[in-house]
Amino acid sequence: MSDINRILQDRILILDGAMGTMLQRYNFSEEDFRGERFKDYPSSLKGNNDLLSLTQPQAIAEVHRKYFEAGADIVETNTFSGTTIAMADYNMEDLVYELNFESAKIAKQVADEFTKANPDKPRFVVGSIGPTNKTASLSPDVNRPEFRAITFDELRIAYKQQVEALIDGGVDMLLVETIFDTLNAKAALFAIDEVKEERNLDIPIMVSGTITDASGRTLSGQTVEAFLLSISHIPLLSVGFNCALGADQLQPYLQRLSNETEFFTSAHPNAGLPNAFGEYEQTPDQMNAFIEEYLKDGLINIIGGCCGSTPEHIQKIAETAKNYKPRRIPAEAGIS
Repeated sequence: MSDINRILQDRILILDGAMGTMLQRYNFSEEDFRGERFKDYPSSLKGNNDLLSLTQPQAIAEVHRKYFEAGADIVETNTFSGTTIAMADYNMEDLVYELNFESAKIAKQVADEFTKANPDKPRFVVGSIGPTNKTASLSPDVNRPEFRAITFDELRIAYKQQVEALIDGGVDMLLVETIFDTLNAKAALFAIDEVKEERNLDIPIMVSGTITDASGRTLSGQTVEAFLLSISHIPLLSVGFNCALGADQLQPYLQRLSNETEFFTSAHPNAGLPNAFGEYEQTPDQMNAFIEEYLKDGLINIIGGCCGSTPEHIQKIAETAKNYKPRRIPAEAGIS
């Protein structure tokens, strides 16, 4: 995959936008989520977006296709909750391998279609590895600060299964994303390292943290620099931030990250902040104007969108990014 490194030297790569935002447009019912295969399943399945890779694969492929048509170079697999830990909410732990494998396969087939149609613009698939719904660093019980709902080892085992399935399904890269607890991320990175070693393969890894509020820290309390230090012990393709904040609020943290790291940088912010109804109202033009500031300042190598972003947002960003050079890695980057 030296291909991706070479391309990143030449131009800014475009990541896709939100999968969940697009799936909401389909307004799928409980029956749609279940499909024929799970029609008698004992748990409620509505809201399990990862399951749609099995029950509504044509919709998942269509979303990927729309993002590629909008100008995306990279799409994320529909596997944000694809671990036994997250799937326990639906009693679907046994389906984790299949969910990840099929999601990767769907995305790869669509990517290959676009690459074949235009070999000068190869399209890539990155395996989305979400943070799970548990945290290894913090107690969910205010009365028991020492309590942890999950261990590092439980996370490592769950992530390893997800990583193996994504690789078997054909992803080009892996993305450990929306990191609110760096210890969870370290378990994911440890699992990836294990799989790389066992299979004797080298797959590019992207890491994307989440600054949760104006304090400029992750949920587990790390500053930008501390987060970077915690994950820089392994060679990464890129490090960046996504979710929680809109593009304008994220800029100062990207500036700090860009100054300090020797890796490529990425960002996929939300389309603004949610309103009282949880809806994202930032238009493609508004979001693009904020992201253009990143590009003017030379902060970014990979840019896309998170919650609330759509192919319309990505199209605007892709058109603008063509006019700018990618971030150059500073010679003195890296925290000593």
